[in-house]
Amino acid sequence: MNKNNLPIYLSIAVIFGILIGTFFSNGNSSNLIGKSSSSERKIKRLIDYIQSDYVDDVNTDELLDGAIAEMLGKLDPHSVYIPKENLQLVTENMQGNFVGIGVQFRMIGDTITVIEPIKGGPSIEAGIKAGDRILLADKDTLHGKKLQTSQIMKALKGKPNTKVNLQVYRKTNDSIFDITINRGKVNIKSVDVAYMLNDSIGYIKLDRFARNTYIEFKSSLNKLLTKGMTDLVLDLRGNGGGFIDIANDIVDEFLEDEKLIVFTKNNKGDIVESFATDKGDFENGGLYVLIDENSASASEIVAGALQDNDKGIIIGRRSFGKGLVQQEMDLGDGSAVRLTTARYYTPTGRSIQKPYKKDADSEEYSHDFEHRLENGELFTKDSIKTVDSLKYTTPKGKVVYGGGGIIPDYFVAVDTSAYIPTIFFRPLNDFAFSYVDDNRKKLASLTVEDFISNFDKDNKVSNKFLAELKDFRLSERTKNQLRSNLKVLIARELFSDEGLYKVDQQDDKMLQKVFELEQKQNE
Repeated sequence: MNKNNLPIYLSIAVIFGILIGTFFSNGNSSNLIGKSSSSERKIKRLIDYIQSDYVDDVNTDELLDGAIAEMLGKLDPHSVYIPKENLQLVTENMQGNFVGIGVQFRMIGDTITVIEPIKGGPSIEAGIKAGDRILLADKDTLHGKKLQTSQIMKALKGKPNTKVNLQVYRKTNDSIFDITINRGKVNIKSVDVAYMLNDSIGYIKLDRFARNTYIEFKSSLNKLLTKGMTDLVLDLRGNGGGFIDIANDIVDEFLEDEKLIVFTKNNKGDIVESFATDKGDFENGGLYVLIDENSASASEIVAGALQDNDKGIIIGRRSFGKGLVQQEMDLGDGSAVRLTTARYYTPTGRSIQKPYKKDADSEEYSHDFEHRLENGELFTKDSIKTVDSLKYTTPKGKVVYGGGGIIPDYFVAVDTSAYIPTIFFRPLNDFAFSYVDDNRKKLASLTVEDFISNFDKDNKVSNKFLAELKDFRLSERTKNQLRSNLKVLIARELFSDEGLYKVDQQDDKMLQKVFELEQKQNE
């Protein structure tokens, strides 16, 4: 933003602040109508003055967008403005689907390269394969240009049942061919993976709580039950949340009828409670829930509800601490706000929301990870600060604490040996893709299990990669970590998310804790 426009920007923000203050200070909508009309006229008059008389050219739409965002930033850390150009993408992520051709892609050099066609989407049905390069879309050239992701999405997405004609290059047989794809609804999966860890323990990784999440979760749960699952690991690490009702439906699979899941309280003191029903299919099964510092909102509802009802075991590190409920509200021009309308509480009455200061720097709030790193909380459970006045007791006598996040029953420190400098991210990804792209036919017969047991035992592949890093002084520890990361990324290219997780989990400290606890229970 031009610094010359800052006074105008702040002035509009102040006026909007007065307007929203009027709104929130009076719950009577009939009183709001008379007051808001005067405020609206004032805002409109200011905008008219700026458009007609201000000395410089000003984009008033951009100015208003900034003012609204500034105003919401003074309320709480989670009330946000969604500009109209971003709303579709946000909505698609929350709904769990979009309309397009259904491919995961990235730019390799200057060409759109398919990483994976999405299961059930139009592309996989039309025969698109991993490694295919998309050269043209409806005669528009897409290669040899530095295209932004938004430009690519515009070319590939569209309305349902519309056709897009693609020109594709396939490296495996060195051919260029044309293909017509009928755009359709594409599912954005919420369940990253679901499989058996051994003969009795199942594993489900949930990425978000979108509209389609419960259906995916239920299907995965049922499949694992048919394979003999008696205990489930529900992995909520990195899950930033989503719809509360979807979280409630998932908790309902584990809790007995009439158990309290969560309750919310708004600014009028109105309380809405959610209870489990008798429909759960895993009420008697063993349960482990994995959380970390990036598990937030709906993830914390799940973990908190289970912990407070003495169901299952929570493993990991203290969760993010988001206990504010947002409601999306349309602003009439294609944009929207997500406004905090209530707080949610676990069954024992804990508020999970971590402290925040109104009008405080949002950067301070969002840098909570760095603070936890500095104070040692990510390494020892004893570094987690608790307050006796926020102590609660579960029905079976377990002590739990409110005041910010869910504290796990069993703490697992962050594994710093897994970290590598970000400067190596791009070379790792590029090498992994190129290796698989050059050897697809040779690698096609491998299973995930074969890959885990036998791939690159002689380090020929990883040594070739390390040779490309000759300009770096690498310790043996860093070299070994790069070898490990490379194997994970090659597994992802070959076997999608299942390969990534199964290979990465060979050194997963939280899963090791699960197996340790399971062994103790069976002794």
